[in-house]
Amino acid sequence: MRARRRTFLAAALPLLAAPAPAQAQAPTAALTIAAASDLRFALDEVLRPFRQAHAEVRLEVIYGASGKLATQVRHGAPFDVFLSADRAFADELQRAGFTAGAPRLYAIGHLAAWSAEAALGRLPLAELVRHPAVRRFAIANPEHAPYGRRAMEALQSQGLADVVRPKLVLGANVAQAAQFVETGAAQAGLVALSLVLSPGLSGKGAYTRVPQAWHQPLEQALVVTRRAADNARAHAFVAYLETPPARATLRRCGFALPGE
Repeated sequence: MRARRRTFLAAALPLLAAPAPAQAQAPTAALTIAAASDLRFALDEVLRPFRQAHAEVRLEVIYGASGKLATQVRHGAPFDVFLSADRAFADELQRAGFTAGAPRLYAIGHLAAWSAEAALGRLPLAELVRHPAVRRFAIANPEHAPYGRRAMEALQSQGLADVVRPKLVLGANVAQAAQFVETGAAQAGLVALSLVLSPGLSGKGAYTRVPQAWHQPLEQALVVTRRAADNARAHAFVAYLETPPARATLRRCGFALPGE
């Protein structure tokens, strides 16, 4: 019995010590994009051809309010590219040394006064905020969301800030503000035109575009972060955003474009 056991162990030890067969795996590069919430649907569409052309890239997109995302960049969040809804946040990051190069303007955003009730959505803004059926009016939080800041500027420019203040509900970002309107938690709101035109919301209710003269421009800029200075995929993505197909998608999704 002992002899047979010694024989078995002698035969098994070489097998246990032998390395497992190597499995061929395609190299995988990572690219993490932090993007303003107004891009939630537009960027998904823009990225579709890029993903197909760069199948080796493990690409992740994090959406949120631009101010909060900028703060996360400062605290070391592993973002390679930051697409802000307000170029001021990108400029501040560059001045503080958190970027690899200067910010690049990629789009101009638009505000829309929107309601899931079509009759309300067609009203001029002054009538909309005063309408008795509008008990809650949604905007993004102006503390850290550019669309919230511009919404307040538009309301103030029309003398409506005090009228609407008791009705205000604040979304953490403009996508959440739009969700409040969609679900009926608010009867109307000032949100990103790009979200109103998105596949999930297009055709629901009605909207009116807010004149650009009522607020500061929603100049949207991007930066490659300092940590991604040598990340070729990050620079390839930035270059791709300037191609005609990517620009056409952004235009179709409700953005104005630099140089047009």
